[in-house]
Amino acid sequence: MAQVESEIKESSTNDPTEALVATLPTREGWSTPLTLYNKCWLRSHMVRRFMLVRDNFKPRRDDIILATHPKSGTTWLKALAFTISARSRCDLTDSPLLTTNPQRVVPFIGAVGGDLDFLETLPSPRLLATHLPPSLLPPAISTVGCRVVYLCREPKDAFVSRWHFDNKMGKGAPIALDDAFSMFCEGFSPFGPFWDHYLQYWKESLARPQEVMFLKYEEIVSDPLTVVRKLASFLDVPFTEEEEKSGVVDQVVSFCSFESLRNLDVNKTGGAERAGGKIFIQHSSLFRKGKVGDWVNHMSEEMGEKMDRLVEEKFKGSALEF
Repeated sequence: MAQVESEIKESSTNDPTEALVATLPTREGWSTPLTLYNKCWLRSHMVRRFMLVRDNFKPRRDDIILATHPKSGTTWLKALAFTISARSRCDLTDSPLLTTNPQRVVPFIGAVGGDLDFLETLPSPRLLATHLPPSLLPPAISTVGCRVVYLCREPKDAFVSRWHFDNKMGKGAPIALDDAFSMFCEGFSPFGPFWDHYLQYWKESLARPQEVMFLKYEEIVSDPLTVVRKLASFLDVPFTEEEEKSGVVDQVVSFCSFESLRNLDVNKTGGAERAGGKIFIQHSSLFRKGKVGDWVNHMSEEMGEKMDRLVEEKFKGSALEF
């Protein structure tokens, strides 16, 4: 037995990735510890998986990658992109979204359900998702021609959603709003700092507008029909004149609406355990409110002003505004 334990320990020690992970800064505060890798805070239990993505994920020319900052409408974007891109092969009446949560329909690159070996087996064109910033993705993504749709959200609302979500899935003591706010403003949050995440994709969209589409959550809320049309064109599956006349665009918007998705049985129950049982992500927690401006119901005016000053400072000169 001692020999087996010794061999296991030696094997682990000889793994260069494990050795590197052990040297990285790790910090508590959210529902699970976060580890800083290449200037991005990642869930510690996922660091090794995400480190492998940059060197081992093989993007294809016709891949569609949905990149989002967490708590910015990921589930909604997955439902919309899948429904738009798959409408030629599956009707709304038999859509997988009726029986499967959108998070499972579109796998995350490198995460649970999106193992890199599994992704290699998927037929093209693949519809994939990620929370990783460009700096942690393979450089080939910017050269092979695959399309990226990025979605972010007004930072105050993104923060409140982050805070609620972590408290909902965590099994430990709840995180105080003030503590969460301080960490978020420091840049210490899952896949943070948020400003680096936003700006990396913003710059990519300016440099490669034909391949990177930059969206704000608020745009989808205020004018979903226009966004859905733009998204379909960007994904190279524009709506035909016949589809426009028969109301297909409206049907897609209605089918993928926040209320419609939230009221499906599959999104009311069930979930998934993560981080060795430390957190449990309920499907229902992915559909809390989705309201623009909900931050006023949780944050003080002083907190709002502090966040606004931070956003102005970090995005100064970039032309990105909220």
